[in-house]
Parts: sequence; C-alpha cells; structure tokens
Amino acid sequence: MKVIAIVGPTAVGKTSLSIDLAKRFNGEIISGDSMQVYRGLDIGTAKVTVEEMEGIPHHLIDVRDIDESYSAADFQKAARQAIQEISQRNKLPIIVGGTGLYIQSLLWDFKLGSEGEPEDDSLREKYEAFAEKNGNQALWKKLQIVDSLAAEKIHYNNRKKIVRALEVFELTGHSILKPKDRPKKLYDSFLIGLNTDRAVLYQRINQRVDLMVERGLLSEVEMLAKNPNVQAAQGIGYKELFPYLAGDSSLSESLEEVKLHSRRYAKRQLTWFHNRMSVHWFDLVQQPELITEIEETLADWLADDTSDFCR
Repeated sequence: MKVIAIVGPTAVGKTSLSIDLAKRFNGEIISGDSMQVYRGLDIGTAKVTVEEMEGIPHHLIDVRDIDESYSAADFQKAARQAIQEISQRNKLPIIVGGTGLYIQSLLWDFKLGSEGEPEDDSLREKYEAFAEKNGNQALWKKLQIVDSLAAEKIHYNNRKKIVRALEVFELTGHSILKPKDRPKKLYDSFLIGLNTDRAVLYQRINQRVDLMVERGLLSEVEMLAKNPNVQAAQGIGYKELFPYLAGDSSLSESLEEVKLHSRRYAKRQLTWFHNRMSVHWFDLVQQPELITEIEETLADWLADDTSDFCR
C-alpha cells in the first residue's frame, strides 16, 4: 500500500504542495497536525480553508472540541483507518503535517502506551500525591529529568500518563515509549520534506504570525482563555497571548513570544525529521521549479511494482 507523507517545519508550503500532488496523483489528504483536529481553531493553526482544498477530500481536521484531548495514539488509529479507506477507493493517501511523533507512529509499527509493563499501586499513589501538592507541571518536570523521551511526547496536564510513565521508569529503568524492537515499516511510503534557509524560514514564520492577527487570531485566543487548562490552550500561538488578555503584557510583547516559540518549534521539527526518518528534502520557497522534479520522482515511484509491500 503506497502512502506519501509531506513533512517539515511550519510555514514552508506543505499545504500548497499537498493540494498540487493530490490533484496530480488522484489523492486524498490526511492531516498529521496535532492542533488542526480542534473545531474553531482555524487561524492559529493555519488550517486549510475550503477554498484552498480545491475539492480535495481532507481527513482528521475538526474532529475534536476544544475541551477534548487528542493523543498520538488517537491519531495513529484514525489515520490508519483513513489510509485503508482511501486506498480502497483507489485513491492515494497523502499525509501532511509537522508533528513528528504522529508521522512516525503512523508509518511504522510504533508501539504507543504501556501494554505489558509492570504496575505498582504504591508508586502511583506516591506520584499522585506529589502532583496534588506541587501541581502537574512540577510532576512533568520530574518526568523530564528521568525520561525526556516520554516528557517530550506527554502533555504536562496529562497527569495520568505522566504518573504511569514515572511508574514504569522506576520499575523497569527504561522509557515507557521505548520500542522493544526496531519498529518495522507498515506502508510503502515516500517522505517529502520541505525546508528553506533558516533566515528565510524565520522571516516567513514572523510574517505568518502577523497575518494571523490581522485575520482574527485574538478571537480564538479569547475563546480558549475561558478554559486555559485544556490541552488545546497549550498550543503555540494561543498560550502566549493569555498574558495580553489579562493585561500583564502588551500585544507586541506577546506576539514576540509567539514568534520566538514558533521559531524554536520549527527547529525542533527539523531536528526530529532529520534524525529519525529518511526524507527527500526540497526547498520550494526559493526554488519553486523543483515541484517538477518532485512530481517526476513520485510518478516513477508510484509506477514501481517491485516493492515487497502489499497494495
């Protein structure tokens, strides 16, 4: 079963490329973004509009209310089902997103969760008591010290998962997310990575933030500020503006925080994809003509029937 994934940092044109390739190769798009699942969060997540879709079906967008949680395991299950259904329609599944864990857990047999790990009620009670006294973020920082892999992937307000991760680490000495064996590839996948020069990327990120404000970002922030402890409220582009609404900072100061955190996130995204996956990289920002090379490469790959993967 053939699957294309378009990955890379924010603001490099993944959405535009996905639409072009879906039209060219009879595809449907699966969002691999951890924030675009939330209804009503359109501007701050740079969610694709109906007009931009150009009639191409999109999946896993607007599937959660803002007070609901969403995990890599949720995405893995839903996206694999979407891939199956799209393929059965003789369409090409195209995954688009910058959330590295989502892409990796989908395309490989990547185990999420703690099945088969030992349990200890007393340890669980100890960490629950610590969280009650010191707060969820203090508990998360404790996890970050002993198991940075798990801390990177578990939201600091998800106390249940943090407690379980600490419990497993103390009992076994290894991360709750550490794969027991090298994960195998589940699909015949081709990964396209988009990137550009860092200075250009950072300029595009800064401009995107300013444009989001012009389009009404603050209305979405105000909606989330009514319930700032939900998972959705911790997304970059939202949490940084809460101090402005509270009168604790100016709008320009808060927007600089959004831009700073967005740039840092882009750097983390690139590090993930460079270190963990085999990606074919292109710079369409400065060399838009490379789309011809991408299309020709994909056409050859799609025509190749020598793969051992089932179709």
